[in-house]
Amino acid sequence: MVFSSTIFLFIFLPLVIIVNYLLSNKIRNSFLLLVSLFFYAWGEGILVLVMLGSIYINYIAGVGISELSNKKIAKIVLALAICANLSILFYFKYSNFFIDNLSILVNFENFNFKEILLPIGISFFTFQGISYLIDVFRNDTKVQKNPIHLGLYISLFPQLIAGPIVRYHDIAMEIENRKIDLSMFSDGLFRFIRGLSKKVLIANSAALIADKAFEMNINELPTLVSWLGIICYALQIYFDFSGYSDMAIGLGKILGFNFKENFNYPYISRSIQDFWRRWHISLSTWFRDYLYISLGGNRLGKWITYRNLFIVFLVTGLWHGASWNFIVWGLFHGLFLILERNNIINVKMFPRFIQHIYLLLVVLVAWVFFRTDNLLDSIYYLSTMIGFNNGNNYEPIMYLTNYTLLMLLTGVIFVTPIRLWLEMKLRINFFIWKRLNSINLFLKPLSYLFLLILVLVELAQSSYNPFIYFRF
Repeated sequence: MVFSSTIFLFIFLPLVIIVNYLLSNKIRNSFLLLVSLFFYAWGEGILVLVMLGSIYINYIAGVGISELSNKKIAKIVLALAICANLSILFYFKYSNFFIDNLSILVNFENFNFKEILLPIGISFFTFQGISYLIDVFRNDTKVQKNPIHLGLYISLFPQLIAGPIVRYHDIAMEIENRKIDLSMFSDGLFRFIRGLSKKVLIANSAALIADKAFEMNINELPTLVSWLGIICYALQIYFDFSGYSDMAIGLGKILGFNFKENFNYPYISRSIQDFWRRWHISLSTWFRDYLYISLGGNRLGKWITYRNLFIVFLVTGLWHGASWNFIVWGLFHGLFLILERNNIINVKMFPRFIQHIYLLLVVLVAWVFFRTDNLLDSIYYLSTMIGFNNGNNYEPIMYLTNYTLLMLLTGVIFVTPIRLWLEMKLRINFFIWKRLNSINLFLKPLSYLFLLILVLVELAQSSYNPFIYFRF
């Protein structure tokens, strides 16, 4: 069940909101835990047992770590629990990749191996469990001795399948006791509609062209179409991913939770360092706090720092999926981050416009590895982008209808903080801002209602609604 499906929008979500509002605080967590497990089981079936296993492991380990007075033994329990979490992740996410590569190395021609199904969102809830255990060990958060509360933290459906990665200490108080007021509810509803619009109107429009370009025979792909395809994919993945984060944050507010922001206009960055401060913030800060700093960070000299960055971006690539393409994508970003830190690439010596161009070129080239199925396809696609293997099949351009062009243009505009810029400019003139605020009381709900109607019309007339998180 995905957020942009009609069954979620018209049945599941309204029922959850109504029942959650009517219930007392004492049983809201039990209710949300049950509906979160149902939400997951709806699409994953028996694999919901993997999540239940994760809840059980982290609950027992968390209590054990907190009760042990001997720090050395507690550290052993922590290490064993992290290994258990990572073992589950490795088995379900990387076994197929490992065995496929092993069979090539040892030339198993008749090797019969049954593919292991990947539980959606396993990377997200595994990392949440690990961060909880580490924070308990570090005394950054109190242990949760109520299994229902901890189970809710790990399985909470708004951020379960596409993030953001939520730290336990950020919502610990809200799990124990939260209030839902009209202001928070309305903010959450508007945020959810904004995210849903990003996904259905912009991301799906961009995905239609990107998918056509990447599905083409590489020998028929013209240079123009290859650039159109990767630009559309860059728009798709941003508006899809940030749209899901907006929906998660909005749903969280509707249910009484405050999740942190996950995106901050990454495409306006002027360096790879800046890009990773703005892109998938919950993941980059997770790796910084629990891996990079644990390895020594930048405290042990520049070569150890480069090694640590290499490890972090290797793991970042693997986190996204079990494929050499994801590994190359991660290391590609890591390479440019190291080059920037070493001033081999000194972006500050160039005008701001050139800095933006540099960032976009690096990110677009990296997205080719992220989107294609194997490294050979990536190389062929990149060679087409620079003018080699130039074909003459312009079929994807036929999908550039007036509606699609409008959505792509809207996407290009809103990858920038133009909305925030206009708001800041209007705030300067207090008289105009005061008048607009009074009009906004009526205009804002109407504009979001209009957006919601557009989304519902699009969902009704089109069956094209891709979900790109199956590999995560």
